[in-house]
Amino acid sequence: MAKDSPDPRLIPDRGRPGGWFVRIGGTDQSFVDTSNPAYLEFDYVQRIAEVIDQLAPPQERVRVVHVGGGGLTLPRYVAATRPTSAQIVLEPDAGLIAAVRAVAPLPKNSGIKVRPVDGRSGLAAMPENYADLIIQDAFNGAQVPAELTSLEWLALVVRVLKPEGTLALNLTDKAPFAWSRRLVAGVAELFGQVVFAADPATIKGRRFGNLVVSAGPNLDVGRLERVAGRAAFPYRVVSGAQLARWLGNARPYTDADAQPSADPKTFGVTMLGRN
Repeated sequence: MAKDSPDPRLIPDRGRPGGWFVRIGGTDQSFVDTSNPAYLEFDYVQRIAEVIDQLAPPQERVRVVHVGGGGLTLPRYVAATRPTSAQIVLEPDAGLIAAVRAVAPLPKNSGIKVRPVDGRSGLAAMPENYADLIIQDAFNGAQVPAELTSLEWLALVVRVLKPEGTLALNLTDKAPFAWSRRLVAGVAELFGQVVFAADPATIKGRRFGNLVVSAGPNLDVGRLERVAGRAAFPYRVVSGAQLARWLGNARPYTDADAQPSADPKTFGVTMLGRN
């Protein structure tokens, strides 16, 4: 049986020994399995892992920056599947990270370094052309902070990424996607090749859900589509002309008008992210 956590944000999974949910504001934001770091509970995390897997084969060393820490699920996944990788996690909630590490310690020599800073401050302090991959999965409660949506923020991401590097973002929204279309329009302006993955119910506006956006010159869109086609629970990969139609005339956010993502409670959603 899972032990209890000293922090109310860490919830043991009674059905999976060693499993923990990170729950903030009624939203399950992360899940970590201490006995099997390659096990990924949430659909959106699986989508990001698929991007990782198509960029670097198993055992290949990569440099990854994680904007947002949560349960350190994806850093653990990278460390387990690509040992010796260098990873930096930017997470301003030092208390949350301490609570996570108390119940789910990082393995020795994991290569994971956690910095108690916000994403913009953390990336601003990093050198140019450093990372192969930047993963943005950062929330203030259940909302993506406004400062992580603008062209100025995305330009900072581009500066830290290698020229062939990839950006992956976890967003939440509901049709007509007014907020996320503006953010993705900024990604498309700076990166060119962009795709997003989401389940059909989210795309059709039947539910509030996750959109996993990926951008970069080395994305193998065909492979991502094939993986989607083999998934136990169907989802769609939107790219090319379909993405252009979805974006329409959306105008990218700037620091002057950036907005946080919608609070899921606005749509009557109290829990988000579980399979």
